[in-house]
Amino acid sequence: MDWHAWHDDYDRADSALGRRLHVVRERIRTALDARPPGAVRVVSVCAGQGRDLLGALSGHPRRDDVAARLVELDPRNVAAARRAAGALGLDRVEAVVGDAALTEHYRGMAPADLVLMCGVFGNVCDEDIERTTTFCTQLCADGGTLVWTRHRKRPDVFPKICDWLEGRGFVREWLSAPDAGFGVGVHRFAGEPAPLAVGERMFTFVGYDVLARTAREG
Repeated sequence: MDWHAWHDDYDRADSALGRRLHVVRERIRTALDARPPGAVRVVSVCAGQGRDLLGALSGHPRRDDVAARLVELDPRNVAAARRAAGALGLDRVEAVVGDAALTEHYRGMAPADLVLMCGVFGNVCDEDIERTTTFCTQLCADGGTLVWTRHRKRPDVFPKICDWLEGRGFVREWLSAPDAGFGVGVHRFAGEPAPLAVGERMFTFVGYDVLARTAREG
C-alpha cells in the first residue's frame, strides 16, 4: 500500500474518506471549542499528512493555543504535514517520522487534551484494538477528548470499541450514524491518566488491505 498516494481520496469531497475527513474536522473543532482557556496539548497517532488537525486549526480561534505532535512512519507524509503546518503558521505543530505504535514518541506530550486515533483501528487486528484502548488511558488527560475512526464493514467491531473504551473510563460523546459509510467516534476520558509506559508497542499496523485479504482466505 502506498500510504502517500492513499491520501488522494481526501481531495474528492464525494468520497467516503473526504466525507469522513469533514466530520473528523468538525469533531476536532467542537473539542477545541469546549476546552477551557489556555494551552491545548494534542497528539495524533498514525497522523498521515495531518489533514484532519491542520484543516481543523485553519482559521480556528484556538489555533495559537495548540501544541501538537503528529507521529507518522511515511517520511513523504511527514514532509507534507510539515509544509502544511508551515503554510498555516502553526509553529507549535510538529510532525515526526516514527512508528506511531511506539509509546516513546508521546513522551512529553501525554497525557494530552486531544488525542486523534484516526486511521488506526481499521488497520490493526481486533486484539490490538482492545490493547490500544488501554494505552488511550495513558495518552488522554482527565477530561481529554479521543477522536477515533473505524469502518463499519462486517464484522462490525465499532460497538465493541465503544464497550472497550467505556470499560476503561471513557464517556461516549458522539458517534457517526451506522449507515454514514464510515465510522467516527468521540469519547471523553473521565478517569485518572495512567503514567505513560515508555518502551511499549501499542499495536502492530497490518493494513486494511491485508486484513481484508486474510479474512477472505479464512
